[in-house]
Amino acid sequence: MHEVKSLGDLECDAGSSDEMDPRPPSETQHGNNVTSWVSVCPRGLWKVQQKQTHKGSQQTVSNSGDGAYCSSSYCPRLGSLCQVRVRLKAGQDEAERGSECQSVQPDQWVTETEATAFPRCQDSVLQIPLSDWTTLRLGEGQCDITEACLEGMKAGEKCEIQISPLRNGPDVSVPHPAEENLSLCATVELNAFTPGKESWELSPVEKCQWVKSHKDRGGVRFRSGDVWGAADSYSRALKLLITLHWHVKDVEKKGLEQEAEEQRDTNTGDKIQQLPSANEFKTLKAELYSNMSLCQLKLNQPQLAKASATKATHLETGGAKAWYRMGQACLMLNELEEARQAFRKLLELQPESPAALKALKDIASREKEINAQLGLRLSKMFS
Repeated sequence: MHEVKSLGDLECDAGSSDEMDPRPPSETQHGNNVTSWVSVCPRGLWKVQQKQTHKGSQQTVSNSGDGAYCSSSYCPRLGSLCQVRVRLKAGQDEAERGSECQSVQPDQWVTETEATAFPRCQDSVLQIPLSDWTTLRLGEGQCDITEACLEGMKAGEKCEIQISPLRNGPDVSVPHPAEENLSLCATVELNAFTPGKESWELSPVEKCQWVKSHKDRGGVRFRSGDVWGAADSYSRALKLLITLHWHVKDVEKKGLEQEAEEQRDTNTGDKIQQLPSANEFKTLKAELYSNMSLCQLKLNQPQLAKASATKATHLETGGAKAWYRMGQACLMLNELEEARQAFRKLLELQPESPAALKALKDIASREKEINAQLGLRLSKMFS
């Protein structure tokens, strides 16, 4: 089973331009001009294969309001509003030929307030209404598959994708008519998009806003049962938060508290937002690692859950939830002594905690059972 990747080595890559990318590196099959990657869906991980994009009209799209534009020589970036249409390919050749003239014209482009809002569906793979033009904000992770395609497309281009569940992955279900092998073929069209930014171009305040947005979105997804989507959101938040480490340290070292207070969001003109202090930064990072640990426990990834919880407890030794999740992960790994230490730490933070007391009793019972089995084996050896 493919696992939600550990984020322990992200500090080394904090300055890379692909820090927002939650997927493994793409693999290009040079002979077939096909790029493949693994994508996150509510029901698990799917393999996506994307054929080389087809050139479309070389249009220039104006962004109403500020005179900015995105020409066909550019691709969408973080925060870009993308006007996209996704259609299942099976049996649609005639429909596609008849719809070539139906592209939305640039003067029909939407404003930022008109972004399409729709919830992620537990049973959906593509996570986007089919056949209709839809507006997505790149970077939010509404549909990992579609967003990954858009990152390399230009206005007026179309690409073909084939999606199939990983054979050794979790159980998945496909909400649309599918072939016996559960493979889906679809086309993705990008009509137009507004300007965006590379992650390294974001100001510290803008990064904080994205971090908060991803964290909140992760909570919503987890409560709805979309554990894979929640883990993806927390991963995106952590990758951006890590890039703020040295900025927060520099502000703290120089004592420039006013720097954070004077920064404004240049895109929206919102009111002044203060950057987190060094302590708030550590707390937020610990919460994200703890939340990631919970997702990994739910996804039956105890080794990764333990690693995430360990990072959380190192950042915040008083984080009761992180200690509990570390204990749970150690139990799943049958590391009883480490589990005992974690639950004892939880009892120090929360005396008489029912969860900790029950877990310690379970550990004692499991150890007693193991010792009994060991004694039985020894007695047979020397009898």
